[in-house]
Amino acid sequence: MLRIAVQSKGRLFDDTMNLLAEADIKVSSGRRTLLVQSQNFPLEVLYLRDDDIPQSVASGVADIGVVGENEFVERGEDAQIISRLGFSKCRLSLAIPKDINYQGLAWFNGKKIATSYPNILQHFMEQHNINAEIHVITGSVEISPGIGLADGIFDIVSSGSTLVSNNLSEVEVVMQSEALLIGNKNMSQEKREILEQMLFRFKAVKDAEDKKYVRMNAPKARLQEIISVLPGLKSPTIIPLADDDWCSVHTVLDQKRFWEIIGKLKEMGAQGILVTPIEKMIL
Repeated sequence: MLRIAVQSKGRLFDDTMNLLAEADIKVSSGRRTLLVQSQNFPLEVLYLRDDDIPQSVASGVADIGVVGENEFVERGEDAQIISRLGFSKCRLSLAIPKDINYQGLAWFNGKKIATSYPNILQHFMEQHNINAEIHVITGSVEISPGIGLADGIFDIVSSGSTLVSNNLSEVEVVMQSEALLIGNKNMSQEKREILEQMLFRFKAVKDAEDKKYVRMNAPKARLQEIISVLPGLKSPTIIPLADDDWCSVHTVLDQKRFWEIIGKLKEMGAQGILVTPIEKMIL
């Protein structure tokens, strides 16, 4: 049985449970239970605080874990990064009251900065030869300047709305962060085989993101033109129709270029275009 540590609440919890569900790994999300076993996969989920996950994986309490890159770097535990999951993205930034005329990093010399990430901040300050006082705080870091506790803050930023509501302005992005799948370095071979099965499912889900399966009727006279604008995985599938002058073309399109390509296909005479979302894709 492979054991995965998952954040017990918050956006990372939601995103992780959604990924497991899309990979057809059924797990109860009852948060009052510390350890839950999957109903259809050799996996058990250990619900923890996000800042406890790196240590639990490094020590072997859990075999793998999903954690924000910010927490993993801050804790500095001896675990390996298995995969970047591409969700729960945010950044760690320095912010100051918005009415201050900020001229650059030198502004922070001699200032007090409130943060829950002192190790990352200390490393950044040393790299840039900034001498600032780091005030470690948990909870609502963003209120620190408003109550006179600090001159600025170093904290997670997603949309930036929390900074705005506290009259703060983001002035320096120190680090980009996303969800990581981390693993214990001494995992048994049997558990690594289970992990590979899970990663295979995760990849099938990820590869299908923002992809559309497209079917259309195309005039054979313009078939080569139509094929030339299709960025399919290898080559589109061509199926003959009852009308010898027409054929059916099947392909996969990326959402980012979908409307651009569909417009070109219409101009080239494609008709009856059907679009279907893709749930999983095995490459």
